[in-house]
Amino acid sequence: MDDLQGWYQTFLPSTLSTSSADNEPRIIYSYHNVFKGFAARLSPEQVKAMENKPGFVSARPQKILPLHTTHSPNFLGLNQNRGFWRDSNYGRGVIIGVLDSGVTPDHPSFGDEGMPPPPAKWKGICQLNSTTACNNKLIGARYYTIGNGTALDENGHGTHTASTAAGNFVRGANVYGNANGTAAGIAPLAHVASYKVCNIDCSESDILAAMDHAIDDGVDVISLSLGGPYRNFHSDNIAVGAFSAVERGIFVSAAAGNRGPSLGTIENGAPWMLTVGASTIDRKIRATAVLGNNEELDGESTFQPADFPTTLLPLVYPGINSSIPNAQFCSPASLRNADVQGKIVLCEIGGGIGRIAKGEAVRDVGGAAMILINQLPQGYSTDSDSHVLPATHLSYADGLRIKAYLNLTSSPTATISFKGTIIGDDRAPVVASFSARGPNLPSPGILKPDVIGPGQNILAAWHISVENNTNTNSNFNIISGTSMSCPHLGGIAALLKNEHPDWSPAAIKSAIMTTADQVNLAGNPIEDQTQRPANFFGMGSGHVNILKATDPGLVYDIHPQDYLPYLCGLNYTDQQVGIIVNRPVTCSEISSISEAELNYPSFTVVLGNDSRTYNRTVTNVGETNSVYAGGIARLPGVDMRVEPSTLRFSGLNQKLTYQVTFSRLATATSNTVVQGFLTWNSSRHSVRSPIVVLFE
Repeated sequence: MDDLQGWYQTFLPSTLSTSSADNEPRIIYSYHNVFKGFAARLSPEQVKAMENKPGFVSARPQKILPLHTTHSPNFLGLNQNRGFWRDSNYGRGVIIGVLDSGVTPDHPSFGDEGMPPPPAKWKGICQLNSTTACNNKLIGARYYTIGNGTALDENGHGTHTASTAAGNFVRGANVYGNANGTAAGIAPLAHVASYKVCNIDCSESDILAAMDHAIDDGVDVISLSLGGPYRNFHSDNIAVGAFSAVERGIFVSAAAGNRGPSLGTIENGAPWMLTVGASTIDRKIRATAVLGNNEELDGESTFQPADFPTTLLPLVYPGINSSIPNAQFCSPASLRNADVQGKIVLCEIGGGIGRIAKGEAVRDVGGAAMILINQLPQGYSTDSDSHVLPATHLSYADGLRIKAYLNLTSSPTATISFKGTIIGDDRAPVVASFSARGPNLPSPGILKPDVIGPGQNILAAWHISVENNTNTNSNFNIISGTSMSCPHLGGIAALLKNEHPDWSPAAIKSAIMTTADQVNLAGNPIEDQTQRPANFFGMGSGHVNILKATDPGLVYDIHPQDYLPYLCGLNYTDQQVGIIVNRPVTCSEISSISEAELNYPSFTVVLGNDSRTYNRTVTNVGETNSVYAGGIARLPGVDMRVEPSTLRFSGLNQKLTYQVTFSRLATATSNTVVQGFLTWNSSRHSVRSPIVVLFE
């Protein structure tokens, strides 16, 4: 380690290599797990000089990346004191490393009642003001250069994600009295290690340093609710760091990103990570807009004042005939001279102004309430926010109804009826509009996201009181994003790791993917924000079903070395592959494979006039003696043949290989995409792999 540090120092200008002044070149972080290298503050000229040093591989400027509950455990089928939650010991003994904006240590979600001490392998530290701030629940807290000298959470995001993954049981959790119940993380007896790498944004050098420490510290799961626009994996430091973690048996759950519903927006798409999209749960915090024509339009808001009048108030829309650009978005400038005193103001999503900020602008000029409406891309996805005034958030379709009412009425009126928490939306889960979509541009042959999980309107711990309540530290907030779905799956991975300690990260991922649901609570196909069936670029394998994932029957396992032929097949150079796997690689000595040949639990196939044949190997983790029959959902324009058609197992952990041949039929239309499933069925298990075929 010291030798490595000394070698890194030789790359700096010799006269300055020991300088510690803030404005001088110096090493910020030395890495030894994620890859051999360092982060340093250098001028372009100094980087150029460094390129001539023996042993130099590459240098690049760091990028700044964005950050991407009471009911979700129950929605996922987890019930206290019975079933899988009890059988998996609530994740007891598993360590989840959360790379985020820090933590609020005195929040009751991080109390250690009922918690065992951390396992002996734990080597982390607690960089909070006093060592007593850490305990048997929050076993570690580190901060990095972006952390302002503290591991404390200054914006709530890290507290929210950490408590979602592994918060302890907290009774009476609610926001403004809504969504009331006992809050718990998905793995409530797992240990939490917090790594503060973000405030509002996150720096790559900090993220890599945190991953480096997390590997040494002994975490079992890493949760990454952050990321940036896609890049080739050798240029994506999150992908590089995650590979080293997975190589050491650490499961990595990563947010898919919030740039949906546009296609090709997926982030964190490396196949060694679980890439998680966001879905709704079956809880609504109902706020209904009541129009003067007696039409009622159901929306959502967490802030639900008890004293809002039921009498109709004048309804105004700044976007009508306004000479101010983008007035429909309710910017402060557009409302400054508007006549909104005591009125309900109609505002549209967008314009670079946050949903709550729009309400603040309306309140500041005397508006009585706000009706927030979606634009077309958001469709039916609505958020339950902690607004600063009476408000409701409506769908795009309901927004059109309000606009039609405004056009037909000279004196439009409205009010908002607040109806509180309603459980039982049988359309759930729905793919959230913001959830990023495939295809996975750095590797189109790997379907992403892998899976979707609860990410819209999730209640979890918060660093302050959104209600300005000063007499408690039991603060919660409801927010949305793939940042929220990622720790749900991190917690699920912790439960599965406790139940199956011998499973590799790839086996855990396979179990989650091949048992996922494709139908909602009503038994109909899972929908997206348009209320039409979601495609695989939106939902991946489907919505996580944790009760099935613990007993998947078969898994598609991948050992870290299996990624080498895949990476060489992406036509990366030896040096680029070496950056990812952290050792020298010669691709000419490796039998490269195409993306679709990786032993992944899904198929993405580009099909021209020639047939394509791919091998897959499955491992029996179910019954010792079992027989699986292959079944194929019909893909329009594709002839699929599976050999053998039956898999017969006579032992646990036995591996069998099958082949799938895809052939194009004359009915196929070029530049179209079709989807279906390949399913292996036994008397007890159904192992399903999604298939996407693109016709050239």
